[in-house]
Amino acid sequence: MSDISVRLDHVSKKFRKGELHDSLRDLVPALTRRLLRRTSIRSDSQREFWALEDISFDVLRGEAFGIIGPNGAGKSTMLKLLSRIMKPTSGTFEVKGRLSALIEVAAGFHPDLTGRENVMLSGAIYGMSKREIASKFEEIVAFSGLEDFIDTPVKRYSSGMYARLGFSVAAHVNPDVLIVDEVLSVGDYAFQKKCMDRMREIIRSGATVLFVSHNLKAMSELCSRCLLLNHGRMVAVGSSESVIRAYIGDSQAERTTDATQDVLISRIAVRAEGRECQNFESGEKALIDIEITARKQCQKLSVSLYLTDPKDLMVMDTSTERLGHGTFSMEPGEIFRCTFELDLNLVSGTFYVSALVFRYDISKEYDRWLRAATLFVANDQDVRGIANCFPKVIRREIVAAGVPNKAHVIAESECNM
Repeated sequence: MSDISVRLDHVSKKFRKGELHDSLRDLVPALTRRLLRRTSIRSDSQREFWALEDISFDVLRGEAFGIIGPNGAGKSTMLKLLSRIMKPTSGTFEVKGRLSALIEVAAGFHPDLTGRENVMLSGAIYGMSKREIASKFEEIVAFSGLEDFIDTPVKRYSSGMYARLGFSVAAHVNPDVLIVDEVLSVGDYAFQKKCMDRMREIIRSGATVLFVSHNLKAMSELCSRCLLLNHGRMVAVGSSESVIRAYIGDSQAERTTDATQDVLISRIAVRAEGRECQNFESGEKALIDIEITARKQCQKLSVSLYLTDPKDLMVMDTSTERLGHGTFSMEPGEIFRCTFELDLNLVSGTFYVSALVFRYDISKEYDRWLRAATLFVANDQDVRGIANCFPKVIRREIVAAGVPNKAHVIAESECNM
């Protein structure tokens, strides 16, 4: 019991849809509009809906716990309850220790105050003492990268600068429990990497972290366990890998097929070393298993495999036929299975696996399964783009101006960056 940092016990939260009129001035014109439109005022029971319903789980001290689900699943509502911004309709919850919430970065910033003044104000809102803010001020500003603009009113900041300063303040609070809601996407690529590194530091320090994000790659890297929500209800709780797989599986299950299709892609799975998985290191091998089921006789078939990035840009495209394995024919009821082996020479990121059953000679498509599986690729190097060519700097030198054939060669040990 003493190891539990956050506990929810049958927590539910109910809201009302539509407008609420708490004054006669608002109510009279609203009723007039409704009468003119000949619409009836719905009863309270029709307007009520449950954003969360019967949620129970525990988070251990020092654990990074993820919460995932589609939009409207109730994720942000849960975090607002835990932050005590709202109260539950029923059930109880407990949060032990000092809590800090990164639900909206830069919340509480005043546009007419400078960055310096807003750091002091925001730190006080987070519960930091004046001495604590002063001791961390230089570190906060350096993390944000806004040293040259810290005495400028934040109303002149860009949205990215605004978010960077807000995250920098929140990330330097030393809480027992940290609540994070979709804020690791602020700023440019370099700053996002700093955010992820800072989150890892907070987790290693022993703080309990509750993390909500649609970035499943970040979720799989940061969190040991996850909760899957849908329509306010708990769907699954367990290891991040199993819960993310269940979430992606739910999305895949939404694929519709035509009963009249001659050939159907019936299964796609990603694995490594004999087990299904989604997380890979850059350069690691991935095995893609594809199963095809025939409903009618078909000839000269080929299976295509392709990878895309989150913007649906093509990363790789190949097929059994183009790899030199010819075509195949199937009779009704037969199942064709093949496995593609891929060397994931990719940069860190999220990639999607799609497959296609195709006949090249008549350009006929039999079935296509888009985003059938997801790959999360991790890489310690700061290599950007799509492909990872595993770059190394093997020589650096400084040539003296006006002195040909003379150079100071920097030691190779300094070149391994």
